[in-house]
Amino acid sequence: MPNHIIIKKRIKNFSKQIKVSSDKSISIRVVLLASQAVGRSKISNLLESEDVLNSLKAIKKLGIKYIKKKNTYFIDGFGVNGFTSKKNITINAGNSGTLARLILGLLIKTNFSVKLIGDKSLSRRDFSRVIKPLKLFGVNIKSKNNLLPIEILGTKYLRPINYYESIGSAQVKSCIILSALNTPGITKINAKKSRNHTELMLKFLNYPIKIKKENNFDKISVTGLRQFNAFNYDVPGDISSASFFIVLTILSEKSNLIIKNVNINPSRTGIIIILNKMGAGIQLRNKKTYNGEKVADIFITSKKNLKSINCPSKLNSAAIDEFLIIFLAAAKAKGISRFKDLGEMNKKESKRLDLGIKFLRLIGIKVKRFKNDINIYGNPNLILSKNFEIKNFLKDHRIFFLSCIAALTLGGKWKINDKDSIKTSFPNFLKILKNIGAEIN
Repeated sequence: MPNHIIIKKRIKNFSKQIKVSSDKSISIRVVLLASQAVGRSKISNLLESEDVLNSLKAIKKLGIKYIKKKNTYFIDGFGVNGFTSKKNITINAGNSGTLARLILGLLIKTNFSVKLIGDKSLSRRDFSRVIKPLKLFGVNIKSKNNLLPIEILGTKYLRPINYYESIGSAQVKSCIILSALNTPGITKINAKKSRNHTELMLKFLNYPIKIKKENNFDKISVTGLRQFNAFNYDVPGDISSASFFIVLTILSEKSNLIIKNVNINPSRTGIIIILNKMGAGIQLRNKKTYNGEKVADIFITSKKNLKSINCPSKLNSAAIDEFLIIFLAAAKAKGISRFKDLGEMNKKESKRLDLGIKFLRLIGIKVKRFKNDINIYGNPNLILSKNFEIKNFLKDHRIFFLSCIAALTLGGKWKINDKDSIKTSFPNFLKILKNIGAEIN
């Protein structure tokens, strides 16, 4: 089967109701925490992407059994530090920085060595941001140039730490929190605000974790060596996956869309705030709270007159995975949109800031860059008619999604390579697009 798709026509007007894939960040965390719970956890609607399937393979290698019945996974945990293995093992995190960094936090007390590897993209990413705090806990960890592969051997002589997390990385924060589960005493983290799924999940499990919010930081304290019981969890939809359909609808003609049961955690809804500042008029309906997480239906309609934005950098962490598709909206907005301090985009699966600028210029949009700040000169009348081929974008799944939305809303004839990249986070992406009315070969 060819690993590309062809799009030759813009999408026709539509009025649909859809569900997007389950939240990837929550899915990975649910799997890892179920492996540390006491008893059998029941997880419904788990995302079956490569990143999450690699999480399941990882806990299985560490002695945790699970079974799947219909759309539900049952995971049998043996409590905190319940991993077992008869020999040294290798865990392949694939493309997932979340899995790789979080599982290191759960391995700090193992009595066997674990080697952590990943794909080419993950192997280029910097792990110093988690290696540094892990060493402060007293862990034996080896890495060349702070890159994968990493070898970790747990220790019985762990010590709690006080850590200042200034990046705004949920992965670093969560790695420290999960490390604290196995550590005697109270670990304290002063963390720049970022997505807080790990904290909410532990609160839902009645684990002794305390969070005090101060300005742009959260002061977190975690008491170690406490057990928690198995749990039931129904994973909601992923706002990162929903974001592409949000912008598809906004940039299409005479269309509307309802996306059902999406996680709208305030640490993840930067895209909605930003697009609404641009005049998108996105509505959140049927709001509710489920196991500490906020969930809602998202209602979107077409908008002809988006306006430019001077985007506050305080929204960056809440939209870090969605900026690529936000850039496309800015490309169709009237005026110059300004985005600041986006260096963290280049620490993702690919150098997304660099690739986002490359993509915008490819479709004829003027972009000025000032280190990690960019200005996008919008063109509300942008319609494409040329042939485009998307390749050499490092097989990043979000670049693939972005390209599809651009093709379906702006026109032109597109050959978009690396179709298999969607398996990382959103295997049903193309199927849902076709159900809405997209013509994809």
